[in-house]
Amino acid sequence: MLDRRNFLKSAASVAALGGSALPAGADPFAFSDDGDWRAYEIRTIVEIDSTEPTHVWVPAASFADPLWSRPLGTDWTGNSSAELVRDPVYGAEIVKLEWRAGAGLRCAEIVNRVATRDRSVPLAAGGRAASLTSEQRALYLKPTALIPTDGVVKETSDRIVAGAPTDIAKASAIYAWLVANTERIAATRGCGSGDIKAMLAAEKLGGKCADINGLFVGLARAAGLPARDLYGIRVAPSRFGYKSLGVGSADVTKAQHCRADVWLEGTGWTPMDAADVRKVMLEEPPKNLAADDPKVAAAREALIGGCEGNWVAFNCAHDVALPGSSGAPVGFLMYPEGEVAGVRLDCLEPAAFRYRIEAREIPI
Repeated sequence: MLDRRNFLKSAASVAALGGSALPAGADPFAFSDDGDWRAYEIRTIVEIDSTEPTHVWVPAASFADPLWSRPLGTDWTGNSSAELVRDPVYGAEIVKLEWRAGAGLRCAEIVNRVATRDRSVPLAAGGRAASLTSEQRALYLKPTALIPTDGVVKETSDRIVAGAPTDIAKASAIYAWLVANTERIAATRGCGSGDIKAMLAAEKLGGKCADINGLFVGLARAAGLPARDLYGIRVAPSRFGYKSLGVGSADVTKAQHCRADVWLEGTGWTPMDAADVRKVMLEEPPKNLAADDPKVAAAREALIGGCEGNWVAFNCAHDVALPGSSGAPVGFLMYPEGEVAGVRLDCLEPAAFRYRIEAREIPI
């Protein structure tokens, strides 16, 4: 069993591996499942200069888990009509804003408050979690538009998990395969498209978190393991000293990140974030780190079964039909979405869309 709380007793325990040292001043990279809760306020400001009918949909921080995520409410102000709506399949909450045709700046401010903390899940069946219902199991095994479970996805999954005797072994094999065989590509827009079939068909298994962690979900589901992608945003620096795994200012407009969970019987939902391991390899100073670098080794071990509470989950929804939209459903809901005169705005260009997102810690 891998004990997150005692994984690294000191930075010196991995220094002998060679390469760069752990981040200066870093605590041992080990998460706790009984650590302190911290609360954050996430403020999304929308300002669209148009006279045309306008719709905007902003994801609410509504994902709840008694162990690590507690939504504290969503409020909004502005000159639009607004309501809180819920996706009927996944329960994702969305603030729907609407402006009719007419002169004047369209402006709104949406405030989400949420408490979160670290997650640490020992990779051993310990009877600590109830089983999924048949409905939940079906939901987290089914294919989506961006995450199919047949064809090349199934073939790749079968090769990876061949010979793995348990669910834990299968999930661990998929995580290790992704860390070893994927690549974070800096030029990828946003967090990536999440189109895992296209990713497998490409010469490079590259992208960002929606691609790499989306591929984890697809490979796990194809292997018969319920899995989900959690879509959210980073809201604070990493207390372990990793610049690549946190934010450095209150402006988090481009700090979106999704994380993958797999359901292990007797253990429950277990985080496995191969995408962030590849992010550490690419971005952590001095950058382009080798797989055996101490920083990478520490992240690889910590991010299988654990994640830091400096990130907020919005939802785990796929194929979301935006209520009142004239366009197609979105594959996942992690950014504000908008339409002007029925034309979908580019959610990955916040300056052109005209939104910004700010985060700050608040008293709990």
